Amino acid sequence: MSLFKTTTIVRTGERLLEYVDGTCTRVLEPGKHRLAPNAEVKRVHVLDRLDVTAPQEVLTADGVAVRVTTAVRWAVTDARRYVEAAVDPFGLVYLAIQVALRDELVDVTAEDAVRRARLALGETLAGAARTAGAEVGIAVRTVVVKDVILPHELRAAYAELVTARARGLAQLEAARAETAALRSLANGAKLLDEHPALARLRLVQALPHGSTVELTTAE
Repeated sequence: MSLFKTTTIVRTGERLLEYVDGTCTRVLEPGKHRLAPNAEVKRVHVLDRLDVTAPQEVLTADGVAVRVTTAVRWAVTDARRYVEAAVDPFGLVYLAIQVALRDELVDVTAEDAVRRARLALGETLAGAARTAGAEVGIAVRTVVVKDVILPHELRAAYAELVTARARGLAQLEAARAETAALRSLANGAKLLDEHPALARLRLVQALPHGSTVELTTAE
């Protein structure tokens, strides 16, 4: 009598854990398999997945509470460990990211956090997440800082600062243009004063079309 009676199909993108009497006997790869008659199975998805963490409030070096969200791309690489090592495997990875985020921002000002967080923090957080993930059968591909949100009062203050800077630049540009125009007029006036014939020619050019010019000579 055959020990195997039931057949099952494991699809691409998943692994199947076979349990007999409460013990994992096999991890089945994609394909068609026969199972022991008293076997229990558990399917585990192993394709890459993306999770966005909930906003976490972190206190910066200057005492500002910023809210940070991260996006984590990860996949199960050890299906048995993923099922048996922890009740909530990804929760351990999530916790590692939260702790690393607090450690990294404790010495950073709110302004620096907003400006450089996406570039500076991603790999550090990914390193912490990979260490935690390896213990529960998870491979962390990337961790990206998605948003750094300042308190409303600071966002309003920064908006006013940007507006003031823009206005200042506009006023400075207008002053430069006016100075250049005055300098050009002064140079032109000096040139006409030094060359009377040129001044008369410029006067003729400025007359409306059809005007009559009467030339007189000094006695």
